[in-house]
Amino acid sequence: MARKPALDARFATQVEREFASRESGPLGVLKEADLEPLPEPVRRYVRASGAVGAPRPRNVRIEFDADMWRKPGSAPMPSRSVQYNFFDHPARIFLMTSRMFALPVQALHIYRAEQATFTVRVASRVTMVDQSGREISEAETVTVLNDWCAFAPGNLVDPRLAWTALDETSARVDFTNGSRRVSATLVVNEAGELVDFVSDDRPDSSSGTFVPMRWSTPLTDYDEVGGIRVATRGDAVYDRPGGAFTYGRFRLRDLQYDVEAPSSTVTAA
Repeated sequence: MARKPALDARFATQVEREFASRESGPLGVLKEADLEPLPEPVRRYVRASGAVGAPRPRNVRIEFDADMWRKPGSAPMPSRSVQYNFFDHPARIFLMTSRMFALPVQALHIYRAEQATFTVRVASRVTMVDQSGREISEAETVTVLNDWCAFAPGNLVDPRLAWTALDETSARVDFTNGSRRVSATLVVNEAGELVDFVSDDRPDSSSGTFVPMRWSTPLTDYDEVGGIRVATRGDAVYDRPGGAFTYGRFRLRDLQYDVEAPSSTVTAA
């Protein structure tokens, strides 16, 4: 049986394919008038980010350091990730590397053309997770929306995002990407910082089956990165029946907008 390509090789190939199929350069400059359809908390967030008057990104490259937990009470697994997000035709290519029981682990998320896959492999040989199909595609659509809200505030005027005002600090967003439609609630503080993103459309699949559950990403430590003020720390949390479980804690390492196709894709170390 032929050996499957390493996940970092699949990551590099997919990134190259995405760049080859897309135009380059920003989507245009965001103007104050563009914010008119947005609820007030979202307008406050976009203004505070510095996105008004700046180019709306076509893509973004993000690197994180992270601690990941397999289950409550387990030891954290230090990890590093690199990802590319594309906004004109939504796509997300994400690779995380870590170690488990002294063995290297790679986790690869691919979302493109409304479809998602999620693969986890140990020591480049043993596949622990291999997900595809409707459920993971809908769940990953929420992740795409989350990245969009947290790291591309200038693109929140996109017509695929439908907004509903809730109160002075929160708003609902419905994201339609072809056949996929998901929603979330954004919470924005008085300083114009997005401090939480909450969705009921991203089920927990850690047991091997998809269990409906509230998912949130509290965000903190705002700073200017790549010319835009964004959160540099965030958690990934499931609201399980036994209590909230934080399975990921992320620290932003690097953020670059409208990058060119990499001559050689640098993967997480």
